[in-house]
Formats: sequence, C-alpha cells, structure tokens
Amino acid sequence: MDTSKRAKVLIQAMPYIKKYAGETIVVKYGGNAMINEKLKSAVMSDLVLMQLVGINVVLVHGGGPEINSMLDAVGKESRFENGMRVTDKETIDIVQMVLAGKVNKSLVQLLESHGGKALGLCGLDGRLLMAEKLISSVDLGYVGEIKEVNPAPLDNAMQNGYIPIVATVAGGYDGNVYNINADLAAAQIAAKLGAKKLILMTDIRGLLRDINDDDSLISVVNVSEVPMLKRDGIIKGGMIPKIDCCVEAVRNGVNRAHIIDGRLEHSILLELFSDEGIGTMFY
Repeated sequence: MDTSKRAKVLIQAMPYIKKYAGETIVVKYGGNAMINEKLKSAVMSDLVLMQLVGINVVLVHGGGPEINSMLDAVGKESRFENGMRVTDKETIDIVQMVLAGKVNKSLVQLLESHGGKALGLCGLDGRLLMAEKLISSVDLGYVGEIKEVNPAPLDNAMQNGYIPIVATVAGGYDGNVYNINADLAAAQIAAKLGAKKLILMTDIRGLLRDINDDDSLISVVNVSEVPMLKRDGIIKGGMIPKIDCCVEAVRNGVNRAHIIDGRLEHSILLELFSDEGIGTMFY
C-alpha cells in the first residue's frame, strides 16, 4: 500500500477511533481463529491496536479442541449433550488445567509478543465468576450457570494498562469449580462492564438467511426480531445459543453485539473501523 492510501485508511478510521476511545469492548475468542497461527497473530495485533487507540479490551476465550486433545491423551472420551460438554470430576480438573493454565497463559504470551500488556485471569480469580450447577434435562456434571460477575479484577487490570484474558471456569458457592460456556460468560461480562460492544468470533460469516448461501448474510437484527427468525427456521442449531447470548447482552445494557467471521484476517478491525462492518449486528 502506498503512502497516500495508508493516510486515507487512517483518516477513514479516525471517527471510529474517536467513537470508541475510553469505551469497553468484550471479545469472545474461539473457533478457527484460535487454531490457525496466522489468524491468531492477526487477532492479537487487532487487540493491541485497539488498546493503543484508547479502547478498553477484555478477551474471553474457550479452548474446546485443546481440552479434547488432553482428554484423548488420558484415554477419556469427550461427551456432549445439547452442545454442552458433560463434565465429571476428572474432566473438570482437566478443563481447569487446560483453560486456566495452558491456553490462557499461551494467549497472554502471544499478545505480549505483539507489543501488548496482558493479564491472564479465570473466573476463580477475585471471585470474578461465581456459579451454581446448571440444572438441565440431562445431568451435565460440573457445568455451571453464572450467578454473579465481579468486575473488580477486570477494572483493575484495564486501569493499569493491561488487557484481561479470561478463561471461563467459575467458582461455585459450594466450593466446586464449574465449566462455563464461553459465549455466555462473555455476554454476562460485557453486560456487567457496561460494554459498548460484545464481539463473538465464529467460523461462519454471521447469521445467514440460507445456511448454504454465504451471500444471504443478515447484517442487522433488532433483538425483537429474534423469536420470529427462530420460528422461520433461520436461527437454528448451533446458532441459537450464540444469538441468545447476543440478545441477553443487548437487553442487559450492551450497546451492540456482533457475530463475526473469525476466519477472516483482522475481522475485528473490519467490524469496528469501517462503515460496512462485517457479520451480523444485534441492537
């Protein structure tokens, strides 16, 4: 890119930089963007740039593939019910070790290698996430439902110039550790912080009117339209919980929630700093 084009890009981004400076944006990180090394590097660069222009960034992550690999290594089968991991005592120990240990700290190191300042946390730190056992039609074991978000550890990190990177295991009032769905955790963290935006990174373009047609993207959805889209079969399957998280976040005070394609390099910047944006926005 020549110098004049670089200048035009910066000028076009300036209104958005001004708009988001001092605001909080929560990014839920998962899918292919968490596995592909080139995409991982692009995500970290995006987060560092956001911080440099004055945005308070919180990164919430999962780590399903890494958990599956560790379970395979110890000869334990991964089981899911209704999209949720069945988590017995041995599995929750592995989930805690992998998410709060290996995955979280590797993300901290990666972000800092891109010039940022990161602080790795999990829901156990400072009672950040408190949960009770999730009651469902099937006993999922140590899978939790968040009952309380304590924002102090996140606020303290951001006030001191760090990007908090949050692994989604929570403390239980009963003394147990619980596995938490990362989308749900990100939505509740965003609401508690009064975030300007919640961004969920996925492996599809966003909400599609026709799942087999990438060009059928629905760019903007009012949360009041979601029940109708479910009845019409447009929101179905694995998109239901993600969109429910967006609806919950918006109804609890988050200004906008977005589902974006994490397979696209610099997808976060494209969403934040352009008129067109990408993915689906919920308001």
